[in-house]
Amino acid sequence: MAISKLAVIAPDAELADDVDVGPFCYIGPGVVIDAGTVLHPHVTVVGRTRVGRNNIIHPHACVGTPPQDKTYADEPTGVEVGDDNVIRECVTIHRGSTKEEGVTRVGSGCYLMACSHVAHDCVVGDEVIFGNNVLVGGHVHVEDGANVNGGAAVHPFATIGRLAYVGGLTRIVQDVPPFMIVEGHPSRVRGINSVGLRRAGVSPDVIGFIAKAYRRIYRRGRPRAEVLEEMENENGWPDEVRHLCAALRHSAAGRSGRYRETLRRRPSA
Repeated sequence: MAISKLAVIAPDAELADDVDVGPFCYIGPGVVIDAGTVLHPHVTVVGRTRVGRNNIIHPHACVGTPPQDKTYADEPTGVEVGDDNVIRECVTIHRGSTKEEGVTRVGSGCYLMACSHVAHDCVVGDEVIFGNNVLVGGHVHVEDGANVNGGAAVHPFATIGRLAYVGGLTRIVQDVPPFMIVEGHPSRVRGINSVGLRRAGVSPDVIGFIAKAYRRIYRRGRPRAEVLEEMENENGWPDEVRHLCAALRHSAAGRSGRYRETLRRRPSA
């Protein structure tokens, strides 16, 4: 273990033997950090936070700090970070609130670029990329392999679908369908994320089916519900297209195009 004498570590924090902690880091009570993780200088990790293996956390990142929620009353909530993530300078990952499970989760293999923000109760999947200054509101779910580019802002309770691509500076107020490119003001679906699909190892045949589904859903001017019903009753579509159809159904059922709004805890009358 390489721990700088200038770091401050709470006595009950649990660090694996080979964790590297740079100067001026602060690791608070109850934090658990697994093997191979490196904290560069000036990193703060607090709360009931567990950081997995082989993560690299760059200067001035803050993990596990309280949520920016006016109803939060210092409840014992936390953060879970998986393995092999890169968390760049000034990234903030806030701990959960009591409005869901009380945990903010970041998966494995993610790359969170400088000054990006993961708000309370978010769930970020595996192999997700956030560009610089991406702002993700509370209770957002980001599915595996999504790529959210610099300066994009995501409305609370929205969902970013699997292997979706969000263009830079895009304002996301509705769910982003899986496998699609979404960008612009107002944001809208522009096409399929063929580059991301290929890089993820999706076969050319499946990419072709997704492209066919895109044209049928978005380019023919027919009512979406009617098209989805037809496709759901047809054989031969791969699982990826089935997943796309289900996601669009969920979004349509949600408030303002956000499925997770249907799960939101409303204050009692």
